[in-house]
Amino acid sequence: MHRPASLKRAILAAALIGLSSMSGGAAAETVWAEWDGALFARAKAENRFVLLDLEAVWCHWCHVMEETTYRDPAVVTLMAARYIPVRVDQDRNPDLSSRYGNWGWPATIVFAPDGTEIVKLRGYIPPERMAALLQAIIDDPSPGPSAVTLPPVMPAASAYLPPATRDRLFADWRSTFDEKNAGWGSVHKLILADNMDLALTLASAGDAAAEQMARRTFDQALNLIDPVWGGVYQYSDEPDWRSPHFEKIMSYQASYLRQLSEAYLRWGDARHLAAARAIQTYLVSFLRSPEGAFYVSQDADLDSRTDGHAFYSLDDAGRRKLGMPRIDVHLYARENGWAVSGLAAYYTATGDPEVLAAAERALDWVVTHRRLAGGGYTHDETDRGGPFLGDTIAVGQAALDLYAATGSRRWLATALAAGEFAGATFRGPDGGFVSAKTPEAGVGALAKPFVQFDETVAATRFFNLLARYSGRQADHALARHGMRYLASEELASFVGNAAGILLADAEVTIEPMHITVVGGKGDAAAAGLHRAARAMPGVYKRIDWWDRREGPMTNGDVTYPELDRAAAFACSNQVCSLPVLDPSGLQGTISSMLALRQEVRQD
Repeated sequence: MHRPASLKRAILAAALIGLSSMSGGAAAETVWAEWDGALFARAKAENRFVLLDLEAVWCHWCHVMEETTYRDPAVVTLMAARYIPVRVDQDRNPDLSSRYGNWGWPATIVFAPDGTEIVKLRGYIPPERMAALLQAIIDDPSPGPSAVTLPPVMPAASAYLPPATRDRLFADWRSTFDEKNAGWGSVHKLILADNMDLALTLASAGDAAAEQMARRTFDQALNLIDPVWGGVYQYSDEPDWRSPHFEKIMSYQASYLRQLSEAYLRWGDARHLAAARAIQTYLVSFLRSPEGAFYVSQDADLDSRTDGHAFYSLDDAGRRKLGMPRIDVHLYARENGWAVSGLAAYYTATGDPEVLAAAERALDWVVTHRRLAGGGYTHDETDRGGPFLGDTIAVGQAALDLYAATGSRRWLATALAAGEFAGATFRGPDGGFVSAKTPEAGVGALAKPFVQFDETVAATRFFNLLARYSGRQADHALARHGMRYLASEELASFVGNAAGILLADAEVTIEPMHITVVGGKGDAAAAGLHRAARAMPGVYKRIDWWDRREGPMTNGDVTYPELDRAAAFACSNQVCSLPVLDPSGLQGTISSMLALRQEVRQD
């Protein structure tokens, strides 16, 4: 029976007063179920809603919500009456994390028994609001505004952006830059990797405005480096970059390390190198396992009594006297791939052999312990669902980065196998790449595989670079497949997507900086040329080291002359420079060849 809203509110208020008085002596507890294949069958049989609490080990407000909202007597009683509550670690479940990342963390998703989304909410929900929400859903389970289904993405006919769309996206990207405080966006301050990669790419092409955007943002981001232990905090919740949230998450450690290393190569600013070193030191000192692989994150708070503001204001001795904020000691393939890419970039900037050894040891561990038949990767030792796109792409990209850093063909072989597996497993039927091979559930909103924007950007860029190294038409086709999805009108119309789309478009349409060193792996002269080649600044580059004794190059798109000494060649559009014999002459030759690059747009 339909009740007037005023009557419903009165009944609900009375119920909450009664429930709050029932707390008694023992603390109320929400009883959590598992997310598994039988979840929605149970929900349908028992006529219960499913409440998904997507949380993170490192998340401050997730902990607060656990201690307050989910222990509130009114909430606990309503949950027990009509809900199946499920708590999921989003780092451990990339498919759910990819689907609901825009609502977290914590993210609260409520489903009908048939899997229809009713409510999707972001962030901390106080007990009173949660109790009211739960009762309102019981009273009226129709989907609310937050659960409105977006129109499907219709892939573009071409894998290349029309000039007008490209111009509009560049205008969108530049307009979101905060001229007063630096960085993209006006509230939370952090470096989002695609925004900075685009700025660095434009800077390398002579865009002075983009260079200033990048340099000003790096200057401000230095405020997020932990001055005691190193590592970078997740973000500042004030526009001045000086109000950090203290969690340290691998994705940010890795991307900041990679980009700060690139910044140092480009501009030679000692502050950038010092910040990169602080992150690298934190990784190997705090997040490296005894096996050499890397952990996931470190919590923002020591415990419920000592938050990050109190703890991280202390010096080393003061912190260690109180204890250690929790470190998530899972060893995920994806996070290790990210870490290895960051360490490879730092090695490129410094030449530190211990850093290279740490990167290779970590990826060796992943290949040994997480590899699947066919060249893909699991996320954890055992996964619910999966395999997941992010793991195979991150490992494949890390392997490409190690190949560029070392010239070792075993890493190129690892990347090639990862590309074959990812293309066969995750290619979306309507464009883009799905986050998981298997759906999260077989019902409702969860039945159809999900294509996540950022993952498709990463996959498209990986397949494109892999194609440059491999020469395989299948890799080129996969890159174009991803680009058709990214170039769709639906995605290109969202402010905030511009950087990822523009990066992928730029890389698909033009060759990378390409340098090949020809000479023996044991030849000191060849090693010097390779060291100079890999140290050339550039987000988008292909570095080959051809030792003729190893057989033909994997991509034989260029023919190199036989010389009696080691030489380097800078190439563009399958045309190469004269041989460079002295590392000091490489920069000028590269600049001349880069000026010859042309866009290639062919569907």
